[in-house]
Amino acid sequence: MLVTSIGQGLLWAPLVIGVFITFRILDIPDLTTEGSFPLGAAVTISAMLQGRSALVASLLGFLAGCVAGWLTGMLDTKLKMPSLLAGILTMTGLYSVNMHIMGKANIPLMDQTVLTGYLPAGWSVNLQTIVVGAGVTLIVVLGLIWLFQTRLGLSLMATGNNRAMSAANGIYTDRMVIIGYMVSNGCIALSGALIAQSNGYADIGMGIGTIVIGLASVLVGEIFLHGRRMWVRLTGMVLGAIIYRYLLTLAMGLGFPVDDLKILSAIILVIVICLPLLQNKYRTRQQLRRYLNQIGVDEHATNRRFDRTTSPEGLLSRDDK
Repeated sequence: MLVTSIGQGLLWAPLVIGVFITFRILDIPDLTTEGSFPLGAAVTISAMLQGRSALVASLLGFLAGCVAGWLTGMLDTKLKMPSLLAGILTMTGLYSVNMHIMGKANIPLMDQTVLTGYLPAGWSVNLQTIVVGAGVTLIVVLGLIWLFQTRLGLSLMATGNNRAMSAANGIYTDRMVIIGYMVSNGCIALSGALIAQSNGYADIGMGIGTIVIGLASVLVGEIFLHGRRMWVRLTGMVLGAIIYRYLLTLAMGLGFPVDDLKILSAIILVIVICLPLLQNKYRTRQQLRRYLNQIGVDEHATNRRFDRTTSPEGLLSRDDK
């Protein structure tokens, strides 16, 4: 179970990294994810059926995702659409694009060689999946670490932190936003290409719920591994993807049907969103309790006084005086 989760998590890791770029770096909720993920799968499988190698087909899927991100970026920056609406429009349009690329709702691979086919045949399927997923994810992580150390990457992060201040310092923020969209959706489409090769087919509906998967994995990764250095944050995203897949695999092992995976994904997302909030609230109360004990103030008396002063009756009585 764990080995399978590691392999599948590594295949999903580029998607999580792509969601991380828009959600955390650019601070943009991008729904293009649910269109660019099946786009990468559709382009890759179609290219392989036309005789392209798995490597070339995967690169074409990545480039197709970059084009989808460019379109969303243009709607956001040039047409001044809200980022949420821009992503929805691109996602909706990509449905028809994917149908035209595939020709039908589902296209299977025949006898084409996928990326795992280049590895020794004696290796197990799980080992082949881990090696391919780790290799592609390592390339993505190293490439992004290098990117965010360049002037372009620093400008991209500055735009996400404060777009107005970045523009005042001479950064072309619209260009940075478009580049961020392109890199993000390119990674997401690459993940779709890997998943399609692992499954042996591309399906028009395989992108449904991917934004929830990405966000849940991002938040899980930040819980278990967080820091300011980019390599730590990206490693956390990979770890989050693996842990998330393990949680789903564990739930299926407990008897949950496959049809419940979407609702399980939503439940996991709710938990990982609420958990940090509850942790922060608990830590705040503990710090307040220690402070009150140090200065010799009765915590319960302070709470009762606070309740009286903040209640509607307390406010009215104070005004009357």
